[in-house]
Amino acid sequence: MKRRVALVTGASRGIGAATAKLLARHGAAVAVNWFQSEEAARAVVDEIRAADGRAVAVRADVRDPGQVAGMVAEAEAALGPIDTLVVNASISFPIRPFVEYRWADFQAKLDGELGAAFHCCQAVAPGMIARGSGCIVAISSGLSRHPGPGFCAHSTAKAGLDAFVRGLALELGPHGVRVNAVAPGLTDTDATAHQPAAQKEAMARMTPLRRIGVPEDVAGAVLMVASEHGRFLTGVYVPVSGGALMA
Repeated sequence: MKRRVALVTGASRGIGAATAKLLARHGAAVAVNWFQSEEAARAVVDEIRAADGRAVAVRADVRDPGQVAGMVAEAEAALGPIDTLVVNASISFPIRPFVEYRWADFQAKLDGELGAAFHCCQAVAPGMIARGSGCIVAISSGLSRHPGPGFCAHSTAKAGLDAFVRGLALELGPHGVRVNAVAPGLTDTDATAHQPAAQKEAMARMTPLRRIGVPEDVAGAVLMVASEHGRFLTGVYVPVSGGALMA
């Protein structure tokens, strides 16, 4: 990842923070996107810089195309042209049975998830095309293929993201731009902190590797497909679930 410039959305915590730090450790300059957690984002940047890496914190609500354009301009002014994009920002949603869902909540998840991916990819793709190279990694979910109770909106949105990835891989491939999806299974982050320990332990027992994921597991998969070692991978869906989901 040396001489690479990466933008990681939603990188102030969890999977995004782990990914930003791992890409930096492997030589990339990293733009750490945040929306509400400035202090946490700056802590990620400070950790990268303390290890002699290059990083900058950039604020944007990635659902807003104007803010995305500003974020990309700020990141590129500080670090150089973005050649690696990790679409990771989490779009919140209520967990409830479908029959209790309001369309407004369902639509907000779909619009937010796909809008964020659309705006971020459209902001960086022209530059990647002009340079004849680039890499986009979207963070999907195992729930896009194996939905769970209460997660209908999330599963639908992530399935749409998977289709978006395949579409971009087809269109951008001739220009040297690779697009892939990394799909975490149950991962121990603050986003899953509300889940009972017994539920996590039960999931671990059903997983071939006998544990649930941690953010660094997902970051490792992102590094794998983003680096030159993954140079012939595009349009793929990579489950990071310890074998709970086998694609």
